[in-house]
Amino acid sequence: MLSKSPIKELSSFPENDAGYGVPVSVKIRERLLAARRRFNANDNIAEFIEPGELEALVDEVEQKMRGVLESLVIDTAGDHNTADTARRVAKMYIDEVFRGRYAPVPVLTEFPNAERLSELMIVGPITVRSACSHHLCPIIGRLWIGVMPNEHTNVIGLSKYARLAQWVMGRPQIQEEAVVQLADLIEKKTRPDGLALVMEAEHFCLQWRGIKEMDSKMINSIMRGVFLSNPTLRGEFLSLLPRHRG
Repeated sequence: MLSKSPIKELSSFPENDAGYGVPVSVKIRERLLAARRRFNANDNIAEFIEPGELEALVDEVEQKMRGVLESLVIDTAGDHNTADTARRVAKMYIDEVFRGRYAPVPVLTEFPNAERLSELMIVGPITVRSACSHHLCPIIGRLWIGVMPNEHTNVIGLSKYARLAQWVMGRPQIQEEAVVQLADLIEKKTRPDGLALVMEAEHFCLQWRGIKEMDSKMINSIMRGVFLSNPTLRGEFLSLLPRHRG
């Protein structure tokens, strides 16, 4: 259950003399609260954003980012290197690295399994990029997807797996939750007999700060359906991944 928001009464604020009314972030948040929808860092909220609001959100984030830079005691007025940093960062977050929060799921062309394919298919490595939701530091890694289709499976193009991965990873994430979100999405779209995912990634929150360990990586695997129940198939999938070759 969503907790009550301390900003819910802002919708009654009148427009000021400059013509600015309620911040667009507040309007979007109120729609989410009214629908009782979660809006965690790794959730997609595209259906609650109206046309033109993303541009306004970039403007709002820019203004707040200027405040962050000022609080860091950076002279953006006198420093030519950071004069436009707030705008660049705002556009980067909304239009690029967190785009998976604000854009709808990619449109996929799905085909019936007319030839009744039933052999193991592996896609990868797919390069994935995200940001740790704890520190907003980059997560860069590789992903392999194994699919065991059946006669009812929807067949999608190989590039579409990459698009789905980019959409899910394009949000503040933790790796353990990201691979589950992606597995759920692929299962929903393709309905296979089995699905396997392996993701290996470097976390800059580990390398850039804290312990500053440069060689550590995180590996997650998800096995569903026949990949979970059939150890031979699971072993075949894992043995075919390039990272497991001697």
